Amino acid sequence: MIKSLWYQYTHEKQTYKSLSKKYGLSKRTIQKRLDEVPVIDLTFNGGDTVIIMDTCYFRRDFGVMVFRNHYQNKNIFWKFLKHETLAEYKRGIDHIISTGWNVLGVVCDGKRGMFSAFGNIPVQMCQFHQVTIITRYITRNPKLEAGKELRKITLLITKTEKENFISMLEQWYCKWESFLKEKTYNIETGKWHYTHRRLRSAYRSLSTNLPYLFVYRDYPKLNVPNTTNSLEGVFSNLKTKLRVHAGIKQHRKIKIINELLAK
Repeated sequence: MIKSLWYQYTHEKQTYKSLSKKYGLSKRTIQKRLDEVPVIDLTFNGGDTVIIMDTCYFRRDFGVMVFRNHYQNKNIFWKFLKHETLAEYKRGIDHIISTGWNVLGVVCDGKRGMFSAFGNIPVQMCQFHQVTIITRYITRNPKLEAGKELRKITLLITKTEKENFISMLEQWYCKWESFLKEKTYNIETGKWHYTHRRLRSAYRSLSTNLPYLFVYRDYPKLNVPNTTNSLEGVFSNLKTKLRVHAGIKQHRKIKIINELLAK
């Protein structure tokens, strides 16, 4: 019965209240029996893998960093933390390698320092994360013509070849180079600043990350994905099912997350 209770609670989004009513037991009894379910202890055989990694937050200071085996569509390692850092990602990859995995590639959101953190392992930046960064700088509906053109180019990132994308970006920069260099004088501070700073930042992000946006094309035999979408689906499922259990204590929330990530 305990296993059935646990499955209904974690996977079928049944609450303490609904299970109590269904089985004619008090909420405290249901809670006690669910707490008796042992924590899952995962063991995986090593082998070749491409790791997709990202962090999902449930509160500002509580998240789970997940490392997913792309070849098997399985989460093979995760850790709970307050904040994601480059050091934690590096420790995660080191741990995976130490347990027998041969990491052939990594797909991530492109945090600063990530591209050079894993030695000779190829690193692919999630193309959708790059689109999100550009949107943050110039919005979904840029007012400037230069911004409109840059957004159109950016949205083609998942639909075009590496050479075509580089060519389009270079042509855009040649067309708008003088515009990007325009400066405005601030009377209050007595200083000059670039007039189109957010547009410049958007272009700089694309040009800086460009060597890592098409790594999946550079290593076709490795079958490296170009996005972290596989994990986004996992995170969406976690949040949907945890939303039903709003208000539970953190140690119980962690137990549910462990269950869902393991399955």
